[in-house]
Amino acid sequence: MYNRILIANRGEIALRIIRACKEMGIETVAVFSEGDRGSAYLDLADEAYCVGPAKSAQSYLKIDRIISAAEVGNVEAIHPGYGFLAENAHFNEVCRSCKIDFIGPSPEAMEMLGDKNQARSIARQAKVPVVPGSAGLLQDEDEACQVAEEIGYPVLIKATAGGGGKGMRVAANEMNLKTAISQARTEAEASFGNAGVYLEKFIERPRHVEVQMLADHHGNVVHLWERECSTQRRHQKLIEESPAPNLPKKTREEMCSAAVRLLKKANYTNAGTVEFIVDQENNFYFIEVNARIQVEHPVTEMVTGIDLIRSQIEIASGEPLPMRQKDIVCKGAAIECRINAEDSDHNFQPCPGVIKQMFVPGGLGVRFDSHAHTGYTVPPHYDSMIGKLIVHQPTRAEAIACMLRALEELRVEGIATTAVFHRKVLRHNDFVEGLVDTGFVERTW
Repeated sequence: MYNRILIANRGEIALRIIRACKEMGIETVAVFSEGDRGSAYLDLADEAYCVGPAKSAQSYLKIDRIISAAEVGNVEAIHPGYGFLAENAHFNEVCRSCKIDFIGPSPEAMEMLGDKNQARSIARQAKVPVVPGSAGLLQDEDEACQVAEEIGYPVLIKATAGGGGKGMRVAANEMNLKTAISQARTEAEASFGNAGVYLEKFIERPRHVEVQMLADHHGNVVHLWERECSTQRRHQKLIEESPAPNLPKKTREEMCSAAVRLLKKANYTNAGTVEFIVDQENNFYFIEVNARIQVEHPVTEMVTGIDLIRSQIEIASGEPLPMRQKDIVCKGAAIECRINAEDSDHNFQPCPGVIKQMFVPGGLGVRFDSHAHTGYTVPPHYDSMIGKLIVHQPTRAEAIACMLRALEELRVEGIATTAVFHRKVLRHNDFVEGLVDTGFVERTW
């Protein structure tokens, strides 16, 4: 087991990793930008090093500075958290060349699955359903039009290196398609340095359901059941829960088994998430693999009782999984609300500033993962999430009631947050009945 780990991240996830390390008796080295200087959670690390100015491109994304901090801190491994360098195969490879363990999959698996077109190919080989579409990257508009005619409109153009909805466009006819391809390529090139796009059938009113995975270096691959992530806006998740409501048992089991086949085929190790969309007839289709820990991992931790950060560290150090598939049972229902510093009444405009007072909810089955506190200044340079409110109860109805109470109890004064909006969602009949799809928020609000 490791003696010292560097955390190449900030905020809530950095604090989460520090806590897991402390429980495991592992010393931690934190990094921070000038924008995060003085953050209270940094005091919990054994050492902390500034890696640059507030802008992430000059600090958290600077590979040479992260590696320098790791060498000065004399660490054996780096945990990337999520975002920033977490899915950067080059950073992963640099860690390997510096003889520092990267707590995540191999750079080869990361690079292979990070390209959505390659990931779709692996899924087909593993007999995992994929959305009908082009066999590979589109070469020109004529090919796109031909594929679209074969599978039928509307169609979806997606960037092979994409994420967060960037490089993604819907086309309802041939004229739309040609314009959409040009727009998607331009945006993909600007966002990811890769203009490659492919085409697939646009699934009307899909659900977004993902499967949490763990895989060790001894050939063991298990799933930790699924999470429902359909409550989102602009392809960004707002609320996640487990188990997915109204998902037939057969669909659930087949989806989880498909995720296991896919990661075995890709020789994947460590934690990862296999994402699917589910249509109105409960057919499921693979969309991508997130080769990292995810924001919503606490939902799975609550229903399975398995510490995913601890599992990541143990796997990276070479330990075999201590459990088998039959040992992993999903108990009760968990819901997570992302608390963002945003004004939901004004198109979710970011709302940085000083938190004048903060009161955190508690009670049985309530968990609040956050680095924020009274007096904390929410910086304008990073993602607007300041915390995650998670509840776990015996039933989904009880979990909704508990979350509504906890959201009402949460007080964050001085800035606007999405807490009030979450209460609206949880009271909406479609959410209560488990009838949410990815377009629910836009249609309703």
